[in-house]
Amino acid sequence: MNKRETTSTGGSTTKGTVVARRALRDGVYDAILEKLLDGSAPPGSSLGIDSLARELAVSPTPVREALVQLEHTGLVSRVALKGYRVAPPMTPEQLEELFDMRTILEVAAVERAAGRSDDLLPELRVAHAQHVLAAHKVREVRGAGETPPDFADLREYFAADWEFHLTIIRAAGNRFLTQSAESLSAHVHRLRQTVQHGTMDMDQAIAEHTAILAAFESGDPEALRATMRSHLEAVARRASVEG
Repeated sequence: MNKRETTSTGGSTTKGTVVARRALRDGVYDAILEKLLDGSAPPGSSLGIDSLARELAVSPTPVREALVQLEHTGLVSRVALKGYRVAPPMTPEQLEELFDMRTILEVAAVERAAGRSDDLLPELRVAHAQHVLAAHKVREVRGAGETPPDFADLREYFAADWEFHLTIIRAAGNRFLTQSAESLSAHVHRLRQTVQHGTMDMDQAIAEHTAILAAFESGDPEALRATMRSHLEAVARRASVEG
């Protein structure tokens, strides 16, 4: 039986049903997000609620709710009388502004996290190791030149890459800085829509993260600022070339 909980108005609601519906909506959200990232729903293409519901074997309601969430991220847009569409690729101006914001935020984060390196370093080493492992898995899966049936390996890699950055940002000890960074995650996802999926910068990214980790280990604040700034500038250049 589902557990029931009393509402503030004296009524009751089925708690298990609410949790199940939220889990379903989140699952649909993740499924649509994967379509956006693996290229099966390319920029500019339409996203039909009914067709997605049939594909995912769910009712239209969780699909509609997931698309509303994705609209807030900027990954999809709603066109009057035409429904939802995948957002177009990021423009060069948007890319420049995104990396400008990331540089402002993340250089500030390393400056503040530098004073907490004793607590940060064990977590950052783990995050870096997970990023390296995820890259190794991608090479194993895609090394033969074949495209796997899903996007799970690259999604794990991208998540590990972003988690390295979030580990530093959280260590800065400012909740609003962390919230700002987390709000950028959807735009980082959108950046990955922009670049060509066949081109990966894993070796460069891992080398640059290694330099950031070494700068934390050295305790040199100037080296920290320089390595983070250099990394973000390099990612921006690679994105501009691939876009």
